[in-house]
Amino acid sequence: MSGKGDTFVRWFSELTHDDLEVAGGKGASLAEMYNNKFPIPPGFVVTAQAYQHFLAAAGLTGKITEVLSGLDVNDTEALAEASKKIRAMMEAEEFPADLEEAIVEAYDILDVDKKGLEGASGSALAILKTGHEPPFVAVRSSATAEDLADASFAGQQDSFLNVKGPAQVLQKVRQCFSSLFTARAIYYREKKGFKHEETSLAAVVQKMIDADKAGVMFSQHPTKHDESVMIEAVWGLGEGIVSGRIKPDHYEVTREEEKFEVLDEQIAEKGVAVVRDSGGKTDVVKLTEERSKQRVLSSYELKRLAQFGVALEEHYGKPQDIEFALEGKDFYIVQSRPITTLGKQAPAVAGGEEEVHGEALLSGLGASPGVSSGTVKVVHSMEELDKVKKGDVLVTKMTNPDMVVTMQRAAAIVTDEGGVTSHAAIVSREMGIPAVVGTGDATEKLHDGGEITVDGNSGKVVSGRGKTQLAEVERMIEGTKIKIKVIVDLPDAAHRAAKSGAKAVGLTRLEGIIAAGGKHPLAFVKEEKLKDYIALLSAGLSKIAQPFEEVWVRSSDIRSDEYRHLVGAPKELEGNPMLGDHGIRFSLRHPGLLKAELQAIKEVADEFPDKTFGVMVPQVIGEGDFLETKKLADEVGMPENVKLGIMVETPAAVQIINKLCEAGISFASFGTNDLTQYTLAVDRNNGDVQYLYDELHPSVLHSLMYVIRRCRHHGVETSICGQAGSKEEMARFLVRQGIDSISVNADAAKGVSEIVLEEERRIAEEAGSDGGKKEERPGGTHGEDGVQEGGGGDGFVGKKKKKRRRRRKKNRGQQGVIVGEGSSGPVEQQASPQGGGDYGVAVVSALEGSNDNGVAEVVAEQEVSNSEVSDAEELSPSDPNSSSPVSAASDVPELNNSIPVSSGDTILEDKGEVIELADSGGSKTSPEPETSDSYVEVSEDEKSAVKSMFDDSEKEGDEVTNLF
Repeated sequence: MSGKGDTFVRWFSELTHDDLEVAGGKGASLAEMYNNKFPIPPGFVVTAQAYQHFLAAAGLTGKITEVLSGLDVNDTEALAEASKKIRAMMEAEEFPADLEEAIVEAYDILDVDKKGLEGASGSALAILKTGHEPPFVAVRSSATAEDLADASFAGQQDSFLNVKGPAQVLQKVRQCFSSLFTARAIYYREKKGFKHEETSLAAVVQKMIDADKAGVMFSQHPTKHDESVMIEAVWGLGEGIVSGRIKPDHYEVTREEEKFEVLDEQIAEKGVAVVRDSGGKTDVVKLTEERSKQRVLSSYELKRLAQFGVALEEHYGKPQDIEFALEGKDFYIVQSRPITTLGKQAPAVAGGEEEVHGEALLSGLGASPGVSSGTVKVVHSMEELDKVKKGDVLVTKMTNPDMVVTMQRAAAIVTDEGGVTSHAAIVSREMGIPAVVGTGDATEKLHDGGEITVDGNSGKVVSGRGKTQLAEVERMIEGTKIKIKVIVDLPDAAHRAAKSGAKAVGLTRLEGIIAAGGKHPLAFVKEEKLKDYIALLSAGLSKIAQPFEEVWVRSSDIRSDEYRHLVGAPKELEGNPMLGDHGIRFSLRHPGLLKAELQAIKEVADEFPDKTFGVMVPQVIGEGDFLETKKLADEVGMPENVKLGIMVETPAAVQIINKLCEAGISFASFGTNDLTQYTLAVDRNNGDVQYLYDELHPSVLHSLMYVIRRCRHHGVETSICGQAGSKEEMARFLVRQGIDSISVNADAAKGVSEIVLEEERRIAEEAGSDGGKKEERPGGTHGEDGVQEGGGGDGFVGKKKKKRRRRRKKNRGQQGVIVGEGSSGPVEQQASPQGGGDYGVAVVSALEGSNDNGVAEVVAEQEVSNSEVSDAEELSPSDPNSSSPVSAASDVPELNNSIPVSSGDTILEDKGEVIELADSGGSKTSPEPETSDSYVEVSEDEKSAVKSMFDDSEKEGDEVTNLF
């Protein structure tokens, strides 16, 4: 390549960190690392000069200026239309021949050593080019103006993954260039005073790596102060470890005199691996038992990685958080950024944060924050519960509701099984007890009388007693338009929860009060002592209600495998209790019990006439469930400060939500724990399938979106009380959908309130502050951007027609990522093994609200851990016609000792001091929510109205969920 081609395309080896105006910040940073001999995947930059040449040759400069002339960026519709017009113009133009030739030639030889081609003849080049399969690459935007790297410009430019073939590369470079004119980019340049014609963009094209094994490395241990290098690794792509879905091997390597000796290693049973096939599809494969237990990294590989880690730390002058991949014998650094969590424990602990010392005994999932020590008491059966005294550490296979009273006595809890949504995790968080779950063999390794310290922050269990550091409940941020409520099941936990500043309880399960009484509800029936049952419940509810203004109570939902050791509990165990006789179906079979529960709620409502109460009906599958409950409530004589609603935790409730709204429900609250289980057919307490349990699965998100929309149509309030509401990605998603309230554990209230407030402000900012037209929704007034502007609680507005605004369509690409001109940060969703999971850096956000088809578009916003963020891009996959089907759990292929792992996708970030390089971590895109075959009953008028909204989308080729 010579002449103009050298101006249009520059290899990493031809650039330095000073070439910002040529290669942009990302390109220049990659070049710096590449030229400092770090093992960076090869690549080249389509320069800013190429961008300007493209505009000039196509005569676009004047046309762009004309479109932007006189534009009011506070007019969101006009801004969107201007962006759409400019991008369409740019993407419709072909590159001039000289630029196209330079890009294609560089791509053709990307799979060949650049230096090896110097001096090669034309015929030799042709032979080399024809002898190589076109490589997978990532095409990513790289901003040239230093000011554009400011965090306020995050999320403006597009980047694309899984790009293969010259035609696709050209197309994606062109789309990168056009992304300089996303609506948000135009808006911010206007607000910051930048001239559009003086800004340029470069595009990085970088090869992706076929990873046999991958992992993360900290050049200094993130929680110790001995400066050891910590390394964790798994088979296959890095997605598994970044997401936390696969338990990795854990290694610690000394830095002493650069000997890099292995100090400690804990070989995990990995179970599965994430791989990508030659077509770019990501899948989860089952490992053979031998492979699963095999050590991932050799001593040589550990030492070599440690050398890279220390070298990167020295190069950047601070400890680094590094992601790596191995392809055969070759090492690749795929990301490096400063460690920002050295020495940190829980975000807020009594007495300050201190390091936890002691011999490592076990590791699992940190399910409830804080650190506590005590004497081990291993419980193998319910008969052994009494041996757990106050201050002991309860160690058991898995907790169940029968153990709640015992759990309250424990200083800490450790279990063999379970995940972060298991019973042990949920109850421990509410009670503020440190807990580690899913250790695998705690009941075998620990013995009665031993002294241990449980670190619920890191998931570690160490020998000996350490200083207790219990997680404190921090006061949440005020000013959110969406209500933040807390979950309170236990009367003794009410005042702790109230410290969060929440004014309402979004979920109280009666089972906590029942368990404390020691008697099964059926025992009260048999003994004809329902008055005692009423007294027990009303006393507990009264204590919970005291510090709050509003309390929503769920009627009892006791499965036959729970509370079996309460007095009077049935001895028969159902074959499938989760799908058995519990929830409202049990209550309606025993109407005396349900009526007693309603009477208890009535008594508390009468005691506190100035407070509001809600009754939630669980496990609803038909409107009759609600109507029968309402009939009993009328017989009890419920006062006006009590309203009746439902839990949405079955697919049936989702499908018949219109009927339920018409039946008169006042509110609907999502129970995402059960809804996810029922939707995915995955037991959240089964460690073998934990990697499949995902509240962010597209099918679950579809359910949430649909119910919120239908409830809003009927003037019915919506809320969430499952554990998913505490996740940042879910919280952002729900804000975008216009939910009225979010209920979380008290220890998560502050964090969730910050996320909600940030997202509400971001939505308002996107709409141009006051630019969004307002529409009325349940709980107050919402702008078109979806931000609730007042009301909440009971502020219903009836069935008003809402004016719908045409939304920009987003580009759907390979593996279903939806990419648009969204709000904040990178918007990639890492692929869940089952179709849409929460993978570490992935944050789900419906950035542009909803489409005209009534189904919000789901994208993902990358979470950059504890780093100053700048120049983040929106990610889109390459092939608009492909998707990423994934094996069902039942037919997961078994992988033998030879893993044919294909390359992952490329993650390239240059955010201030954050340098993210070509990631072998696999495709990080979330498949589009698939078309549903399910049906709901709606009126013909409503069906016609909704179908008319779908028509425009279908004409444009969008996938539409069949909701009829």
